[in-house]
Amino acid sequence: MNAAVRRPQPDARALVPMTVAALAEVLPVEQAAYEFPWTRGNFIDSLHAGYPAQVLRAPGAKLLGYFVAMSGVDEMHLLNITVAPAHQGCGHALFMLDAVQALARERHAEQLWLEVRVSNARARRIYERYGFRNVGLRKSYYPAAQGLREDAIVMSLGL
Repeated sequence: MNAAVRRPQPDARALVPMTVAALAEVLPVEQAAYEFPWTRGNFIDSLHAGYPAQVLRAPGAKLLGYFVAMSGVDEMHLLNITVAPAHQGCGHALFMLDAVQALARERHAEQLWLEVRVSNARARRIYERYGFRNVGLRKSYYPAAQGLREDAIVMSLGL
């Protein structure tokens, strides 16, 4: 065996439950990532409702991203998945999607759903590569600039 062969390092990223205290870090990331971010109230409501919500941390507890989902009968709906802009393109979204899918399977969901802005081509490509398929369109779903609205593509992943 070649002594120079490097073995992959164990993944040091960790998903931990999102708490109200974590919102002090989550909200600036949300505001940096989106033109129309979730509000503190949106996160608080989700946490108080008991929705699955986790933050992704690097060694040293640096916030890399987070997600919020909602369980339903035989399905899970991904409400928000965000990677901090400075850490995008490093596979963190796929890591969190794996976690969401595992959580959905644990809860016996048969489908994982999400909406994504028509204009968010980067996220759509990630979801499509992951296996989500376009199943519908929600007209005027998202707020947009100048008081307008933007359509959402509804995507689904069979579990």
